[in-house]
Amino acid sequence: MRSHKKRPNYGFKKTMSDLFFNLGLILAGLVLIALIIMLKAKTAIEFSVEPIVFLYTTFVTTFQLSRVVGAMFHKKSMEKVMKGFESTTWDEYEPTVTFVIPCKNEETVIRRTIENCYAVDYPRSKIEVIAINDGSTDGTLEEMQEAKREHKDLVIVDWEVNRGKRQGMAEGIRRAKGEIVVQLDSDSFINPKTFRGLVRPFKNPRVGAVSAHTRPQNSDENLLTKMQTAYYFVSFRILKAAESTFMKVFCCSGCCSAYRRSVVLPVLNKWVKEKFLGLPVTWGDDRALTNCILRKDYITIYSEEVEAFTIVPNSLKQFLKQQVRWKKGWFVNSVFATRFILRKDPFVTLTYFFPLILITLITPFMAIRALLYNPLIRGISPIYYILGVFLMSAVMTTYYRHIERKNKYWPYVFVWSAINMVILSFVLFYALFTIQNRKWGTR
Repeated sequence: MRSHKKRPNYGFKKTMSDLFFNLGLILAGLVLIALIIMLKAKTAIEFSVEPIVFLYTTFVTTFQLSRVVGAMFHKKSMEKVMKGFESTTWDEYEPTVTFVIPCKNEETVIRRTIENCYAVDYPRSKIEVIAINDGSTDGTLEEMQEAKREHKDLVIVDWEVNRGKRQGMAEGIRRAKGEIVVQLDSDSFINPKTFRGLVRPFKNPRVGAVSAHTRPQNSDENLLTKMQTAYYFVSFRILKAAESTFMKVFCCSGCCSAYRRSVVLPVLNKWVKEKFLGLPVTWGDDRALTNCILRKDYITIYSEEVEAFTIVPNSLKQFLKQQVRWKKGWFVNSVFATRFILRKDPFVTLTYFFPLILITLITPFMAIRALLYNPLIRGISPIYYILGVFLMSAVMTTYYRHIERKNKYWPYVFVWSAINMVILSFVLFYALFTIQNRKWGTR
């Protein structure tokens, strides 16, 4: 029997408690912004001597604040996406769905990922699961075969030689029978109770892809995983939410995202054969596929209603390899996106896309100036620069606390900021220097 659920509430709570909290948030934000600008401006000996530093500071602060403000309106944007497509039960729209899971050497988690797909709150007859064993050298294939004994309709694609995640995704999409294709990393799991929220936006024919809200599954392993838990929240609930407000999420996460198959199928060959500087691109697959959808004038959105979990790196070596891969993927796909994004949406391009690229590329140089050049050559303390970074983090954290007041990981936003300032800003240099190295790296 079909369950009947109430329509999700995308509106804002209108309680007195929330009203006062929001007012406090605004006041705190204004105070923090003023302090950030003043403190960061101190990194220059005088404004008249170094106006570029002051302009950079003001520009970055304004841009980061705009992302928080943008995130505040993403629920209203979701309402706009769904306007005119509502139903009384919200369960009347049940397109066929195919889960695609590319996998290499994940024997400890792949079976759980597969089982989780079959456990979602959705008609069993409308679910298909395709698992791609991409040249695994451990017991991954055996785990898939064990899952197939229980789920006879599980489709297993077995490749003896590794072909890469992008090829695996493409193979799954080609074989898929579902109208909606859900891409899952092999170590990611969707909350079965929230699954319908991933499918529901596709009632609007303009929607090409939907990204779920992902949280680390192994949050409490160590300081590194706790820090990543805080970062994931900021990345999804603030940064992707801000992009979703304008219906242009630039990277639908590989952890858990859904795609309209009729949109991605025609672009698969071009996507798979994508090259940069004459060599095949082996990272940034999800961002590249999102680019293909945006290029075709479909909207890409983020849904906080849908909850997914993933395993994040628990060692610094794994973490840094992942970050290098992500930064390579970001840079290459940003270059590709410049070919069409201005024509598709000038406002988002000029107010968000280009500023983000500019800030990302300039910030490492400003960090070197503040943390190394000024103290060592000019004898100027980096304290004001550091305080400015942490105050900007305080703005993010205040909003974080507003959304999830019981979340215990919010203090680790400051840890992430410190790591980003001292290490990750410079990882971009290494990523660009080794851009022709197309090896995937390990988790």
